[in-house]
Amino acid sequence: MFILGTICCRGGSKGVPGKNIKPLLGKPLIAYTVQSALEASLLNDVIVSTDDNEIANIAKAYGAKVPFMRPDDLASDTASKWPVFIHALEAYEKMYNVTVDYLVDMDVTVPLKSAMDINGAIQKALDDETVDVVITGYEPERNPYFNMMEIKADGFAEIVKKGEKPIVRRQDAPEVYSLTPAAYVVKRSALYAFEHWSKAKCKIYPIPRERAVDIDTEIDFRIVEFLMQQQTV
Repeated sequence: MFILGTICCRGGSKGVPGKNIKPLLGKPLIAYTVQSALEASLLNDVIVSTDDNEIANIAKAYGAKVPFMRPDDLASDTASKWPVFIHALEAYEKMYNVTVDYLVDMDVTVPLKSAMDINGAIQKALDDETVDVVITGYEPERNPYFNMMEIKADGFAEIVKKGEKPIVRRQDAPEVYSLTPAAYVVKRSALYAFEHWSKAKCKIYPIPRERAVDIDTEIDFRIVEFLMQQQTV
């Protein structure tokens, strides 16, 4: 069983310019994910897939391998991550002459994740051979069966998910999770069998909300900074 950890981050970022290497309490953002990945005992190796030389050099400085650079056509802001995963897997297998059984992608934008979170998601995949993908998630503040509405074509709003009877208490609504890209555990065969993870058989590995914050804006960055400061108090 060979489990490859990947950290896929390109140079461009619209929400927060230079986000992947932006300093966060004295360290570049990518450093937190590299360190958590290296501490995850179930990963056999950890690599970074990037098109950016500065990102590559920083990743290497914190202990990750950057055995190849990502092609430009997989580094645009419209590129899907699924082909990026396949490229990383195939390039790694060819370079190191191994067969990767699971690819575990860990997003730089979730710096509060822990090695325990990564290992837990991997173990959930290993415990059930029928599962194609395990994704980290957290219990959201909104539930589509209870307090989320969709604007229809006629301009009227309707509850997003309708049950047989209206849900009048949040506790009665089906269990739902918000996804966080702390870890995506993908079976090798699933990368070739499906065009996207949403087509595969998925399970959720829950992690605490305070470790699941995904940085997409400057406000998110400040929230993570605040949470990290509280950890040191």
